[in-house]
Amino acid sequence: MKCYAVAEIVVTDHAWVKDYIQKVTPMVEAHGGRYLARTGKLEKLEGERPLPHTFLILEFPSREAAHRFYQSPEYQPFREARLAGSTGDFVLIEGEDASRVARIAD
Repeated sequence: MKCYAVAEIVVTDHAWVKDYIQKVTPMVEAHGGRYLARTGKLEKLEGERPLPHTFLILEFPSREAAHRFYQSPEYQPFREARLAGSTGDFVLIEGEDASRVARIAD
């Protein structure tokens, strides 16, 4: 089952960003992931939380593939740089409809 990683990022120190984008993008792809969105062009329709600087959506072929990327030794220094230079949330979402009403693409 596909798994989606969603990140909301507020950059507090831009020093890590360029290197992270250039080097982490091929790491994601090497683990079977693909970027569906990586953008700061956001429009709030509802809610009270402030918008992040960047919103990211990644698709992985499985939860296991997402974990392999996230826990891979080559990603760790970039993860640490991101955590030191930003705040936000990074979550995994199963590609399913728990109510079993909507048809989710495979």
